[in-house]
Amino acid sequence: MTLAEKILAAHSGKDRVSPGEFINARVDLILSNDITAPLAIKEFQKLGVNKVFDSKKVVMVPDHFCPSKDILSAEQAKTMREFARRYNLTYFEVGTMGIEHVLLPELGLVLPGDVVVGADSHTCTYGALGAFATGMGSTDIAVAMATGEIWMKVPPTIKLIYHGKLGRWVSGKDLILYTIGDIGVDGALYSAMEFAGEAISALPMDGRFTMANMAIEAGGKAGIFRVDKETVKYLKFRAKRPYRVYESDPDAGYAKVIEYDISKVEPQVAFPHLPSNVNPISKVGDIKVDQVVIGSCTNGRLDDLRTAAKVMKGRKVNSDLRCIIIPGSQRVYLDALREGLIEIFIKAGVVVSTPTCGPCLGGYMGVLAAGEKCVSTTNRNFVGRMGSPKSEVYLANPAVAAASAILGKLSSPDAVAC
Repeated sequence: MTLAEKILAAHSGKDRVSPGEFINARVDLILSNDITAPLAIKEFQKLGVNKVFDSKKVVMVPDHFCPSKDILSAEQAKTMREFARRYNLTYFEVGTMGIEHVLLPELGLVLPGDVVVGADSHTCTYGALGAFATGMGSTDIAVAMATGEIWMKVPPTIKLIYHGKLGRWVSGKDLILYTIGDIGVDGALYSAMEFAGEAISALPMDGRFTMANMAIEAGGKAGIFRVDKETVKYLKFRAKRPYRVYESDPDAGYAKVIEYDISKVEPQVAFPHLPSNVNPISKVGDIKVDQVVIGSCTNGRLDDLRTAAKVMKGRKVNSDLRCIIIPGSQRVYLDALREGLIEIFIKAGVVVSTPTCGPCLGGYMGVLAAGEKCVSTTNRNFVGRMGSPKSEVYLANPAVAAASAILGKLSSPDAVAC
């Protein structure tokens, strides 16, 4: 069996499972946010139950519109807050919360071998830790909160092997954009994407989270990595409970195996209006931008901010645009503050926000007007994703985003940094 199949078999009480098989699987963690939790709560109340299956395994994070941007978002957060308090759930209030997919791994709430479901499509982020993690609808989440189980079809697994050594300024964001550009936004439809190869072994955890996060942009059911020394190191002071490590069998059956030599891959940019509309940075042309956003559940971690600061240090944001940097959690914010990164950003003329999804979904903290162009480290660039349907979003890594903020146009970090 593959890594994903082994985890699902263990959680469904079976010796083995096969792609296409329908199973009931127990879950280790259930997640929802301020957009999806109110819907799940409404459905939960229809079930007629008076408690969740395990209050320690249900987590709610108000991160999309919080601190509340208007009355409606305040009501959404209130519904979530009151439900969490009533059932004694794990809940993160403004001031302690962060972007959900940055926060949960950071706090050791997700561990290898877990099955995690979230009412958010980017729940697949946690596959970086060797967990099977996937997004589900709010009705499924309601039932999971009541029963501790999910019903699902076992996905086939596509193995993606990355050979070679990463070039300068090339990161996990570039590998996943390059992959999506190759296979398309439906290239891994309802499949587990298993990432492997020497380039993956050399990739830091923050880069792995980025890749797993964007598996959904290729249509994936999950993105997953094997647990190695880097994973164990990350978990050393985070894991508060035992966990089990699973490995794919040498003779595991894959739906497809795709291999890449990434030694010559440049930083990638996804042009509007699909994550698959990818171009290398050397071929982007002369594109003036109005806004730059660095952050989100894709690239709001400390390594991302360090990269941006390396490009921005001693420089100024172009006067023709605005640059917004959003640390992914309070911990990331504090670490960046201690390292002097926030000072670099402020001196450069950047707006530094409290942790929030904010502009990624066109929520707040950077909504685009008609005709505006934005370089963003987020994960989606669909029509109207960040505001006006007449705006454009270009997806890139933090180094490219920072260089673009300095030069006022879509740029390679080599054009700025030594």
